[in-house]
Amino acid sequence: MDEEGWFSVTPEKIALRHASRCGGGVVIDGFAGVGGNAIQFATMCHHVIAIDIDPTKIALAFENAKIYGVEDHIEFIVGDFFQLAPSLKGNVVFLSPPWGGPAYSTKESFTLDLLKPKNGYSLFQVAQRVAPNIIMYLPHNVDLLQVEELAWLSSPPLKVEIEGNMLHGRLKSITAYFGDIAFSDVSMF
Repeated sequence: MDEEGWFSVTPEKIALRHASRCGGGVVIDGFAGVGGNAIQFATMCHHVIAIDIDPTKIALAFENAKIYGVEDHIEFIVGDFFQLAPSLKGNVVFLSPPWGGPAYSTKESFTLDLLKPKNGYSLFQVAQRVAPNIIMYLPHNVDLLQVEELAWLSSPPLKVEIEGNMLHGRLKSITAYFGDIAFSDVSMF
């Protein structure tokens, strides 16, 4: 792992939960980083396309996948998710875009326009053209009404499930499931 990887990787317990919800097929990880989620998707026998704009992150993700013995189940691509999206098709898009570093937690409410490299609305629209199901991994202080709004603004509206991710007795993050992988129309924690 590199320095950024230590604070940006999804904790393994949470990544395993994400993977358990996918239901098979092709999973596209648009912001793979050092590979924490891609590896867990691959352990569940999914074919994974792991994309990151940083070649160092992709090299680290490949090395991490080798440790888990799943490197043959993951296609590693150095590139920009937004530029590659028109040529991608899958069953699920997993989105864990940069939150802006550790400073995200100092905000009372993290709005979707703070996501990088593009706002959450633009990111979601691109993902909808790639797969019918979307998983977004977001900060614990994300504006939940904005997350729900992503589903309502879809045509037709998508089912959404919002899940709080607890780690060491505290709320670590939020995961939003959109499409058929959502268990209900709207749920919370």
